[in-house]
Amino acid sequence: MSQSLSPGRGRRALAAFGATALILGLVGSPALAEDGELVHPVDFIHNNLTEAPVAGAVFGSGPARKLGEAICSTPTQTGANVNTDCEGTGPHNETTIAVNPTNPLNMIAGANDYQLALNPGGHVTASTESRAHVTTDGGRTWTSYPLDATSTYSATGDPAVAFDSAGNAYYATLGFRFVGPVNALSPDIVVHVSRDGGVNWSSKRLAAGSGNFGSPGDLLDKEYVAAWGNGNAIVTYGDFRLGQKGSFISAKIYATVTHDAGATWTKPVVISGSLDMAFVSVPTVSSDGRVFVAFLNTTDQTTGRDDYEVVEVNATTGARIAGPFKVATTIDGATDYPIAFGRQTYEDSLFRSWAAGNITADPTNAAHLAVVWSDMRNSQLPAPANPYAADTNSDVIVSQSFDSGRTWSAATAIALRNDQFQPWGAYDTAGRLRIGLFDRAGDSANHTYGYTLATETAAGSLAFSLTELTTVRSDPTKNNRWFAGTVDPGFPFATTFIGDYSGIAITPAGGVVATWTDLRNDVTFAGATRKGQDMYFAAAP
Repeated sequence: MSQSLSPGRGRRALAAFGATALILGLVGSPALAEDGELVHPVDFIHNNLTEAPVAGAVFGSGPARKLGEAICSTPTQTGANVNTDCEGTGPHNETTIAVNPTNPLNMIAGANDYQLALNPGGHVTASTESRAHVTTDGGRTWTSYPLDATSTYSATGDPAVAFDSAGNAYYATLGFRFVGPVNALSPDIVVHVSRDGGVNWSSKRLAAGSGNFGSPGDLLDKEYVAAWGNGNAIVTYGDFRLGQKGSFISAKIYATVTHDAGATWTKPVVISGSLDMAFVSVPTVSSDGRVFVAFLNTTDQTTGRDDYEVVEVNATTGARIAGPFKVATTIDGATDYPIAFGRQTYEDSLFRSWAAGNITADPTNAAHLAVVWSDMRNSQLPAPANPYAADTNSDVIVSQSFDSGRTWSAATAIALRNDQFQPWGAYDTAGRLRIGLFDRAGDSANHTYGYTLATETAAGSLAFSLTELTTVRSDPTKNNRWFAGTVDPGFPFATTFIGDYSGIAITPAGGVVATWTDLRNDVTFAGATRKGQDMYFAAAP
């Protein structure tokens, strides 16, 4: 279904917003340097160093855990929405989920998973060790297991989970080593493998970062994983090559594959071709075993807008064999969004966002692919820099290919009022595209979001029906206990970070399971009570 755009809404005075609205540098999309030149969207503030859930928290190592030993379990829940968190007050974001094809009641979800401690002197320490949130009863009860029992990494993040057809699970993350209380080496790419449904894990480093933040080296970022067959998986990631003082040199996409369920991996190879401003890659596997990877590349140095690109890689070696093929230009440039703390955001908001989505393959037609993303093509352009002066209308956009990614249809928007963002697409067993998305259409003020499932009404039609999966909506514009900031007094403790993505997966029966960053619950920490940040789960036919 479609909805008409809402009329313009009055905004509060600009004076309260402050100097942060005037920051020109965009870090998740091309940035304006001091000399006016565009630089690449290397995600310096994505990492754990600057996104402590509590201001002033110092990052360190979490408590030691034994592999295979449950950290905790949730009670059995019977509602339409299920909280997967059993650890207490720490926040969760950037959620991912996969279904075991050999046992659909077994699912693994992952997130950036923060653990906090308050010592007697009032000092807050934080660690970020992604957990495996495991269910064996179809999502009613969740148990958290550690991925790594060693102290190799003091933080992990950017989780991505996949099962192959034989039931082997792959959980990819970044791995951070701290060299001081607020400084870390550039992260490694790490994959964790489980052969028992997510209880026990083995870990392997696939690629090593070099240098630290602000130094020359290779800053690795935004890895993702896809798996197929018996023991086959691919991990792709971005490599930001940095020069003196962290200056940008290039950004390329790499791939590595395994064919023995993670025991060995091929040497990573560049797959982005001649493109060297590439970032945020996601792989997918077609029904005939061909592997495709989508990523953004900052092609337009005038506007800072990105192009979605797709390459085909060799399923055996991971090497690029065709492409890049341009899908479309995303409307995500330097003046397309309002800005908060140097990052793109939306109306009356401080949390960062971007255009990135994913690529997915149709199991009923091996040549049929889709790329989904969100952008501002139907919003006010240029956008006011101040989000508290902007009326935004971000939409989810889809393009599809019927010739294995060589050519792509015109970009088609799911036209809804208000903001929709951070979509994730997957084809179901009937060949219908399903998209999970954060959705503000249900709030005339464009403040609260739910998590919505868009289902194609007929395969290949790009016409969608909509179902809101959330039973309680989240308000990121105020009253957040974690990642909070205030720049407009009318919106105290606004959420500054909800993550950069949340994922869905298809069940063997053709249904959808989804996880998302949810802000419904009150949480008390260090004497303050405001809204928390949990990973919620829902299923839909």
